[in-house]
Amino acid sequence: MRTSLIAAALALSAFAGAASAQSATYNLDPSHTFPRFSYNHFGLSTQQSRFNNTTGTVTFDKAAKTGAVDVVIDMKAVDTGFAAFNGHIQGEDFLDTAKFPTATFKSTKVVFDGDKPASVDGNLTIKGVTKPVTLKIVNFVSTTHPMNKKDVIGAEATTTIKRSEFNAGKFAPYVGDDVTITIALEAIKQ
Repeated sequence: MRTSLIAAALALSAFAGAASAQSATYNLDPSHTFPRFSYNHFGLSTQQSRFNNTTGTVTFDKAAKTGAVDVVIDMKAVDTGFAAFNGHIQGEDFLDTAKFPTATFKSTKVVFDGDKPASVDGNLTIKGVTKPVTLKIVNFVSTTHPMNKKDVIGAEATTTIKRSEFNAGKFAPYVGDDVTITIALEAIKQ
């Protein structure tokens, strides 16, 4: 009798723990998720471009203060605002999209400030080179979408990398080696 009571208590405890779990997975909304990058061009201006095709997931648990991010960026979907330059930047000296059509970011740790994520540590892979980066979250919202009434999250995060560390450093330092990456992200709960 005592063994069955202990087993029942353990089962109830496990069920209660599972029922209270707040973890949810969100799919990136490709129509509202755009990684952008900017760099100094010969000291004349700050050039800004973006990638038009991004997929991935975000896992978020507000109660447990945990999360994960897994993003794939289609490097062939680079948009500089000028078709000829899109092709130029996809060449071997820069993104080399013929050999490396995607870039990825996979989180290793999410740091919370209160009940919101403040930064995401992870591994960024560009041109087959993987480096650790920290994305600083400058805005984060978890809410119900006002139009489709589904749970959504939105965020904006930023980091700065040296493009030469990813074998994309042609013309540095004249064309800035420091590249600021900013990701505007919206994701819908699965």
